[in-house]
Amino acid sequence: MTRGEARRCITQEALGDLADVPARSRWVRSGDVRLHLLDYGGEGVPLVVLPGITSPAISMDFVARGLTDLVRPIVLDARGRGLSDNGDAYDLTAYADDAEAVVTGLALDRPIVLGHSMGARIAAVVAARKSTPLRGIVVVDPPTSGPGRAPYPTTLRAFLEQLRQAQQGTTADEVARSWPRWPRRELELRARWLASCAEEAVIATHRGFETEDFFSSWPSVPAPVTLVYGAQSPVMPGASLEEARRCNAGAQLAEVPDAGHMVFWDNPQEGLRTVRSALSSML
Repeated sequence: MTRGEARRCITQEALGDLADVPARSRWVRSGDVRLHLLDYGGEGVPLVVLPGITSPAISMDFVARGLTDLVRPIVLDARGRGLSDNGDAYDLTAYADDAEAVVTGLALDRPIVLGHSMGARIAAVVAARKSTPLRGIVVVDPPTSGPGRAPYPTTLRAFLEQLRQAQQGTTADEVARSWPRWPRRELELRARWLASCAEEAVIATHRGFETEDFFSSWPSVPAPVTLVYGAQSPVMPGASLEEARRCNAGAQLAEVPDAGHMVFWDNPQEGLRTVRSALSSML
């Protein structure tokens, strides 16, 4: 057992949060990795939701709830997070394999894929592969760092400091020091669930932000695709937005005002409105 595996934990209080989530736990296998999902049900078109680097599935519950009248949200605990197993790799290839395993394992008919941050990168790879039939994708503030580019704006040290605070037992008030704009419920969920993230998963994924290039897959992503970005996001600077427009002429770009990289948490109302608009056009 590695150091990261030994320190990964989910408290009884955190598990209790699932009682208030109107979703069913589902499981699929991706090779030897067991993946956990929150399935919000309904008869709508499936929407596979891929969260960010330190965001277990439950952290996007408020996003999923805001979309249930349009689609059937299915939110993934990425490998090494939440209730999913650890993996032996945490690169875009492994993550994309997992996303495709969800579609296959749940027999989803041409779902839409919505990804935020790390999840946006994964969604772009899945779409560019063209091996899994999709109705479209929505990528929300994908990290555009990579080889020969500016570094990812949040350092690995900052991620690990927050993770270790959670492992020691953090509080919503302590989390608010890093994320002062977040709604109280989301601060509480972050405090209780961040410790479910494996340290090695965070380290490897952050390394991928510097060694794997979003623009390697982005030009091959077929329409319909919408790229949503925060107006004040350091992850999607102006030069990256221009490159995104130039490299994929079929993509729609949509700005969320008064939001940084954590688009839905910074401006929930406008973030959801923008994504609903993108989904409606695909439906």
